[in-house]
Amino acid sequence: MSRNISASRVATLVGRLAGEDRPLYLELAEGLRLLIGEGRIPAATRLPSERELMTALGVSRTTVTRAYAELRDREYAESRRGSGTVTRLPLRAQSVTDRVFAPWSEDPDVIDLNCAAPSAPAGVAAAYEAAVAELPPYLSSHGYYPTGLTRLREVLAETYAERGLPTTPEQIMVTSGALAGAAVVAQALTAPGDRVVVEDPVYPNATRALGHRSARLVPAPVDPDGWDPAATAAIVRQAAPRLAYLIPDFQNPTGLVMSDAQRAEYAAALKRARVIPVVDEAHEALAPDGQTMPAPFATHSPGAITIGSASKQFWGGLRLGWLRVPEPMMPTLLRARMSLDLGAPLLEQLALVHLIENRHRCGPPIANGWASSATRSSRPSAPSCPTGPTTDPRAACRSGAGSRNPARAPR
Repeated sequence: MSRNISASRVATLVGRLAGEDRPLYLELAEGLRLLIGEGRIPAATRLPSERELMTALGVSRTTVTRAYAELRDREYAESRRGSGTVTRLPLRAQSVTDRVFAPWSEDPDVIDLNCAAPSAPAGVAAAYEAAVAELPPYLSSHGYYPTGLTRLREVLAETYAERGLPTTPEQIMVTSGALAGAAVVAQALTAPGDRVVVEDPVYPNATRALGHRSARLVPAPVDPDGWDPAATAAIVRQAAPRLAYLIPDFQNPTGLVMSDAQRAEYAAALKRARVIPVVDEAHEALAPDGQTMPAPFATHSPGAITIGSASKQFWGGLRLGWLRVPEPMMPTLLRARMSLDLGAPLLEQLALVHLIENRHRCGPPIANGWASSATRSSRPSAPSCPTGPTTDPRAACRSGAGSRNPARAPR
């Protein structure tokens, strides 16, 4: 059964049609295609009649007729007898899921809670299109950027500076996800038998990445009420670890946030023991509007390695993460990284630049997919975006994506 969407709603989502650099019907068709692809107009939705949408948009009927025909030609819509023009996706749902994260049931009415990660938010498709337009100059190069594109590293450094942590692009290494960043750290800084303190409970895939070099993992408990820095300091003194892995921002799976005082105490204990903190900030950007976050852990520990991720802020399909490291440590990490891979995909890096810049224009990140009942603060309100889709990602607000308890979410 098809659902309906009103002409006024479509007009709001599409936004103002400029018609400056291409025919209006192509601009309308492209706007509708992005809305359908991003899920803001779901598949199997009956679009308004040509006459209704013509009136709502203030364009000619020919413009709407040709736009609908363009959608049908590109397989984003189909004509059904008695139903008019109905949206669809070019690929069947079964062909765009992975068996590891696919729901057990094939019933279309079943809600998939197997993977605590939402689909791409508004703006991702537009960012990719902008990235494709910027890709040609890079095609004449070898395409390998082991530390990441300079432009992306500059943008990421600015995000740290905005949080009160001065950072240079030379301190940033772009990786193929947060887990890949953790693997680089383990490869560079541990040897078989070295001890690594990890929180307990904690995200299990992170501990597997840190054990990449057969390091011995030493658990440090995180209680229901939070961290116990004194107890952790005692564990550190006894175990003499090489690294300590922690998630101070929305700890996975508890959802807890480490206070500034705890961060300072924890950082001091690790400094006394000469232990390098590995700080996972993959969830830091998921703070609800109005929540003041503590200072980054690295402000208390200049020698800390910080792991970041685009998966929770934007979309898991980007498969991008990054490391913020003390600059003298970068050559060691770079050599280790070269033994694992030679860099992250350029197209995704260009898209992430646009998403981050757009995030700055539209305000702080908003988490719109938090899925845990084991959290301690209220859920954030739904994200709001200004105008509809456009090929210029600067004009389309992004909304963050993530979950408060993403124990099984890919990173």
